[in-house]
Amino acid sequence: MRLKGFGVLAIFAGAFQFTTACKEAELSINRTTSFDDGWKFTRDSITGAESPSFNDANWRELDLPHDWSIEDIPEQRDSITVGPFSKESPGKAATGHVLGGTGWYRKSFAIDAADSAKVISIYFEGAYMETDTWVNGHHVGNHPHGYTSFQYDITRFLNAPGKPNTIAVRVKNPGRNSRWYSGSGIYRHVWLTATDLVHIPQWGIQVTSHEITSQSATVKVNAVVVNKSAGRQVVEVRTRLVGPQGEQAGESKQEIDLAAGDSTSTMLQLKVSSPQLWTTEVPAMYKAEVDLLVNGSVKDRLVTPFGIRTVDISASNGFRLNGKTMKLQGGCIHHDNGLLGSAAIDRAEERKVELLKANGFNALRCSHNPPSEKLLEACDRLGMLVIDEPFDHWQKAKNPDDYHRFFDDWWERDFSSMILRDRNHPSIIMWSIGNEIEERADSSGVEITKRLKAKAQELDPTRKITEAVNEFWDHPGRPWSMTAPAFELLDVGGYNYQWWEYENDHAKFPDRVIMGTESVPKHALENWNLVEKHPYVIGDFVWTAMDYLGESGIGHTTYETGKIPQLRPWPWFNANCGDIDLIGGKKPQSYYRDVVWRRSKIEIAVHAPYPKGAVEQVSYWGWPDEEQSWTWPGSEGKPLEVKVYSRSPRVRLMLNGKTVGEKQTDSLLTANFEVPYEPGELKAVALESDSAGSVVLTSAGAPAALKILADRTNIKANRNDLSYVTVEVVDAKGNIVPHARLPIKWTLTGNGEIAGVGNADPADMGSFKSVIRNTFRGKMLVILRPKKGGGEMMLKVETPGLATAEVKVVAKD
Repeated sequence: MRLKGFGVLAIFAGAFQFTTACKEAELSINRTTSFDDGWKFTRDSITGAESPSFNDANWRELDLPHDWSIEDIPEQRDSITVGPFSKESPGKAATGHVLGGTGWYRKSFAIDAADSAKVISIYFEGAYMETDTWVNGHHVGNHPHGYTSFQYDITRFLNAPGKPNTIAVRVKNPGRNSRWYSGSGIYRHVWLTATDLVHIPQWGIQVTSHEITSQSATVKVNAVVVNKSAGRQVVEVRTRLVGPQGEQAGESKQEIDLAAGDSTSTMLQLKVSSPQLWTTEVPAMYKAEVDLLVNGSVKDRLVTPFGIRTVDISASNGFRLNGKTMKLQGGCIHHDNGLLGSAAIDRAEERKVELLKANGFNALRCSHNPPSEKLLEACDRLGMLVIDEPFDHWQKAKNPDDYHRFFDDWWERDFSSMILRDRNHPSIIMWSIGNEIEERADSSGVEITKRLKAKAQELDPTRKITEAVNEFWDHPGRPWSMTAPAFELLDVGGYNYQWWEYENDHAKFPDRVIMGTESVPKHALENWNLVEKHPYVIGDFVWTAMDYLGESGIGHTTYETGKIPQLRPWPWFNANCGDIDLIGGKKPQSYYRDVVWRRSKIEIAVHAPYPKGAVEQVSYWGWPDEEQSWTWPGSEGKPLEVKVYSRSPRVRLMLNGKTVGEKQTDSLLTANFEVPYEPGELKAVALESDSAGSVVLTSAGAPAALKILADRTNIKANRNDLSYVTVEVVDAKGNIVPHARLPIKWTLTGNGEIAGVGNADPADMGSFKSVIRNTFRGKMLVILRPKKGGGEMMLKVETPGLATAEVKVVAKD
């Protein structure tokens, strides 16, 4: 497909070549073109903006994905606004003190003459929240769910080839509609599709694997074929399987006869010899190439990645992938990308999966909405299991302006959208139908559960159904036993924060499969002990695997007195409950989890010095104010609380070569020491032979230099790649100075831009594009994004009193 652009809204000639390389799921070289670049945008409510004749000359230009809530508020007001944050935010701490409102997007384009007889559709991967779309002034559709994908056939609204068309999109993020940071706008990709009158519709391919052995596997490819032509068509459907190394793995074809305006589903069955199974260690991916031919001419082609694997779940055998028992080392994630807001830039989604896998997670729960397609593609490619989830509420509201207003009319379309879009991903192991639903065990909730389960089984009978069920904090006085109706219809029972009920419920319901769909870091060991002990407990998902925007300070620790609210007030904007912080750093609870998950023999944590007379209060989702640091200037000679985490029954702690003491670890795998602070080397040794090991913390000196580290210095020359550059304050020996809070000024030259800049401090509000940001615990992050055409980018960082540091990043095809 070719598009002709007008003025600054032109579609560049190279855009399509990049699309074929990057859009992995259901793509064809003949049909799909990126529609991300060349948009105009305003954050205002504009009467008449849907009209093609509307003058948008003063609107700014941008590329998608785009989130306006993460951008600086245009009019900054002292003591009211800071960067994108406002004390007048309707969502307040829940949404991270940002603003929603109404945004408009407009774009002009023309259809090439070669596409004049084709079906033209526009596909949105996601926009938050209530989205209306016009083409040439014609309203083509409304979509109220902020996270599900949607598509419109716009053929009849288009002008003749070569003449300009105008698409206008209004996105409204009204009032209080979310319990976390949602972002605002068209925050995921948009695609334009041109298909022959005989074609496969969006999500029209389903690939399933059966009868899997080491010798062979049966692969069934179900293709929906549509005939929008005026006459009967004889269509040959050809399917070819391509193996992980590009080898041909099978081929089949079938002929169908379609009347004008008709559609049908055809099933092709193929045998794969010696299949390479998809696992978390070796995530082998196949491709199904489906061609539609009429009179020997190819009319449509889709290429769908898939994996060959089996998933079995039972109370007696637990969770098994390809017949091998696995325990789900899980984490819940929200959809935002930290300093980028909700913008689903491809590299940001991939890096998120890389970080979580590197820190021991093998499974993610997408809470509480379908994730981006790129995140799922990364999970497929990198070997991460996924639970996909569409709803945080059904008919009953959690906020006055949330999706409950649309649930009755839209649940089927949105639930179907998630399943049809995502069912070919081998990474997805379960569908979740909701999270902490208020009516979960009521008669109305049971009926909704039945409908949701029936729809899931209709669209994808290969996966189990779960739901995250919580205690009745929303119905005080109801006992846990009254959740039974909610669990009765589920294949896997999802328990939020109820590990102490596992064994009791198993005694009553021995066939129930139990999974901790949410837990807190402080209960990591209690949860994991039950996972290891019982096959019917298949895994544990911590809230959360990564820090996220909104639910501000839910994971706080404080030395304040009195009753502390669950969420922290301004200037907190970050939940602060993740194992991984907002810029990708490992937090103290993650080191403890490494011991719990048997990834590490021993770890040390040092509590920050207590203010005189203070008592620490740690929130339910929080973690004590400790660090993996032995740098505490000003505390010389004062006793510090040191914890040693290990599965070894006995550990030794040493300071500067001298033994501080030996202690038994307790039931929480912890040995507590009190050590007068003295700079140098703090070493812990696990003494049990089966779990022997050691870990060392070394004191850092004064700040001596800035160290700059790019995760990649060679990236792709397109807008969907990023380079994450960490800036560290180090001493003369190169050690991070953990308490250095220095203002870092950055300067970028070359063909690129700053996509985001900031630190991991949950209460350090500021612009994510500011030229100066402070380090937090000795670190900050700068995210580089190439401009069109690529080339070199040179980032220089500086702070008073230290030498500048710089790094070169090259973006090329």
